[in-house]
Amino acid sequence: MKSKEALLEELKQSVINYDEEGCVRAAREYAEAGYPPLEGIMDGLAAGMQVVGDLYEKNEYFVPEVLMCADSLYAALDILRPLVPKQEGAAKAQVVIGSVQGDVHDIGKNLVKMMFDVAGWEVHDLGRDVPLENFVKEQMRTDSEVIAMSAMMTTTMLGMKKVIQMVKEKNPNVLIMLGGAPVTRDVAQLFGADGYAESAGNAVQEAIKMIGRLREYEAAKNK
Repeated sequence: MKSKEALLEELKQSVINYDEEGCVRAAREYAEAGYPPLEGIMDGLAAGMQVVGDLYEKNEYFVPEVLMCADSLYAALDILRPLVPKQEGAAKAQVVIGSVQGDVHDIGKNLVKMMFDVAGWEVHDLGRDVPLENFVKEQMRTDSEVIAMSAMMTTTMLGMKKVIQMVKEKNPNVLIMLGGAPVTRDVAQLFGADGYAESAGNAVQEAIKMIGRLREYEAAKNK
C-alpha cells in the first residue's frame, strides 16, 4: 500500500499535469486505503490547482490547460467528496462571487470559485460582466457572509468601490474580498474591502480569516 504522502503527491501532480485517469486512479487508491478524504481534497487536489493558478498567472498555462486541470480535479472530487464526514463537509459559509460589470475575464474567478467549492462552502456564482447591483441583490437573497469580486482591468476595478458602498449601506456586516490582476492590498483597503486574495489558493484562507475577525468583533460587542 502506498503511503498517504505518496498518494497526496500523486493527486497533486495529476491535477497539474491534467492527467484525469491518473487523478481518478490515485483518488480510488487513496479512498481504498482509508486515508482522510478532506485531506486528499485539500492537500492533494486543491494544492495541485493552486500550482495551476500560479502557472496561469505566469502565462505558462492558458485557458485550455486550466480547464483540463479542472476536469481532472472534479473527476477525483466525485470519488472523495462523498466520503467526507457530514459535519466536516457541511457548508462552512456562503459566498457570492463574480467578475464585475464590463469584465468578461472569468478564469481567475473560476479558480477561486473552485477553491471555495472544494473547501465545502456554498457558492453563489453570478458569472462574469455582473451588473453591480446584482452583487447586492444576491447577497440579500442568500444572506451570504462573503462577497468575492474579481476584476482584470483598472477600468472595471472602479466598479468594486461602488459595490462596496452599496453593500455596506444595506448590511455593514457583509465581508467583501477583492482579487484580480490590477487589484493590490492597498487598493482593496482604499476601496473599503475587508480582504484581498492575491491568488486563488489563498482566497479561502483569507475569507476564513475575515469571518474569524467578524465573529471575534461580534463576541466582544455582545459581552
